[in-house]
Amino acid sequence: MPQTHQHTAHSGEGGHHPSHHPSHHPSHHPSHHPGPHPDHRHSGHQEHSDGEQAEILDLDAEVLAEHIASITAWLPLKSEPRRIVDLGCGTGAGTFALLERFPDAHVTAVDSSAGHLRLLREKACARGVEERVRTVQADLDANHWPDLGTPDLVWASASMHHMADPGRALASVHDLLAPGGLFAVVELADFPRFLPAHAPESRPGLEERAHAATGSFHAEHVPHRGADWGPMLTAAGFTVEDERTIIVNIEGGRSEAIGRYAVGGLRRIRRVAAPVLSPEDLAALDELLDTNSPNSILRREDLAVRTERTVWAARRA
Repeated sequence: MPQTHQHTAHSGEGGHHPSHHPSHHPSHHPSHHPGPHPDHRHSGHQEHSDGEQAEILDLDAEVLAEHIASITAWLPLKSEPRRIVDLGCGTGAGTFALLERFPDAHVTAVDSSAGHLRLLREKACARGVEERVRTVQADLDANHWPDLGTPDLVWASASMHHMADPGRALASVHDLLAPGGLFAVVELADFPRFLPAHAPESRPGLEERAHAATGSFHAEHVPHRGADWGPMLTAAGFTVEDERTIIVNIEGGRSEAIGRYAVGGLRRIRRVAAPVLSPEDLAALDELLDTNSPNSILRREDLAVRTERTVWAARRA
């Protein structure tokens, strides 16, 4: 059995990493969460604009950067990878963390969203790494994937739970990897929590009730979120070498990025939860999301980002 290492990281602000959200149908595309979250989807069925999705992904990357960097540093690699594929790359949180961690590597960034890939290319140019990045628009639920080369490392952050047929996708990754190559699967336990349990004062526990109200939606549309990928990786022919759970607990204080991240995330949750919440809870949630209200979430000084992220490192024999 792989060992589980627990790592608790506290930080003030900053960070970048993928995440995931509650709003879209799991067609085929990645990101980073199992519930309502800012994720990267693979393709089609975009209930919300690419622009809104991109903003959440960028905030996720900014706020959780330190945690992604810690994951890339932890990977049990036998040698520095030269060819990396980022499956469900979104706007590039993982791509740029990998480019920074492995300065001699080239990354092929794959996503279903042309808009996300365009933003990723713009960022690559701004950072002066455009020669080290190739973008590929693809539907990862398709029977045949485009030519992605023979990578030494495949990274999939908050994207595998969106696959219509995870077993087939895992087999495709196994066939893609170079012998001895590593597959890193990163998944969030759930979309982050931002508020303390006693908040808001008028409706304590509101955030947990809103998350609970999205449960049936996610059970139907994102059935693999929160899954244990270890047995599925083994069934696909991988050897799971290690597994690690990272506890994310970032104190927000007056961090503007965390406030915007909380607003964006709770707006997505509201769309799914609204039919289920009580009128009182819905009214309290709307007040939190009203950026002009004196009770706006942006005016709170007790925000934090609390979640867990689990990583599986699996090798192709």
